[in-house]
Amino acid sequence: MTEAVHWVLATKIKDGKYEDLVALMNEMVTATETDEPGTTHYEWFVNDGKDVCHVYERYESSAATMVHLGNFDAKFAKRFMGCLEPTGMTVYGNPDETVRKALATMGAVHMDFLGGFSR
Repeated sequence: MTEAVHWVLATKIKDGKYEDLVALMNEMVTATETDEPGTTHYEWFVNDGKDVCHVYERYESSAATMVHLGNFDAKFAKRFMGCLEPTGMTVYGNPDETVRKALATMGAVHMDFLGGFSR
């Protein structure tokens, strides 16, 4: 079993905010790649109508997850919430209680690891 924590965050893009979202996403991707070595995946996806966005994030551990969440809160949360309305969050792995509490505000549904492998 791995210590990795990962999730898919589903959001609705607010009307007229797509271009703002793209600029913010580029800034967030650069900052996360530069400042957070414990982030292993950080990928954004948008539907054809450009009104739904999913973000896939994977961290090597709960500690790495908390680094990201701290940076997000300090630098990006207000602008993120100005562009996006979260509609669901599914968390995979076995995050510690600190991470579970931090993600509770997003209405996170936790899926514990049952079996399988990752290469």
